[in-house]
Amino acid sequence: MIETRSVDPCLSFISSQLQSAGEAGVRAETGVCRAVTLSRQTGCGALVVAEKLAHYLQQHSKRALAWTIFDRNLIDKVLEDHNLPAYLAKFLPEDRISQLEDFLDEIFEVHPPVRTIVHQTAETMLKLAALGNAILIGRGGNVVTSRLPDVLHVRLVAPLEKRVEHAHKYYNLTKAAAHQFCLTEDRGRARYLKKYFNADINDPLLYHMVINTGEMNYDAAAKVIGEAVLHPV
Repeated sequence: MIETRSVDPCLSFISSQLQSAGEAGVRAETGVCRAVTLSRQTGCGALVVAEKLAHYLQQHSKRALAWTIFDRNLIDKVLEDHNLPAYLAKFLPEDRISQLEDFLDEIFEVHPPVRTIVHQTAETMLKLAALGNAILIGRGGNVVTSRLPDVLHVRLVAPLEKRVEHAHKYYNLTKAAAHQFCLTEDRGRARYLKKYFNADINDPLLYHMVINTGEMNYDAAAKVIGEAVLHPV
């Protein structure tokens, strides 16, 4: 079973992982990456690849516990972890908050400073990665978990025209809106990583592998990543 939408799957995931870790005779699968981070250009099909990857790992892994995807639902988990009100979900940045909004919000203390929320998000991501069987999409997951062992870091890229086509179909946008959407989201994600982690999102040295989904279809990409998870070098 693959969960991607609400906080309930996150809680179920953590509960099952902790219970498994405490049961006699249950051991983590050795020689296998315990978590995956997916960085992506907008429109690369990251969520589709993540879902296919989770299915692949579930089918080929010896470990019984499900692989769980954390994307937008990560926001809910951060709020729950740190006892923050639900309305703050819209302020969790990555690709949603402008420099001006960031500046004004910290001055007028409309909500906890963005840096505080970024720090709390990092704490939650570290917890999930350490528990294992987690696929973390975006929010600097590769930088946050860079010092954890057994975490595979992947970057998905594709030519702009193919990303625009995917966004046009997947998000039901006009071609013009899809084009602007891809550019705006990419700028926001790059700014997020640079501002809060002083890292260049396009630096290939931050990843174990970079996959062009414009040249490799989603099934093939998921299989390549899955094999790297199950048989790390």
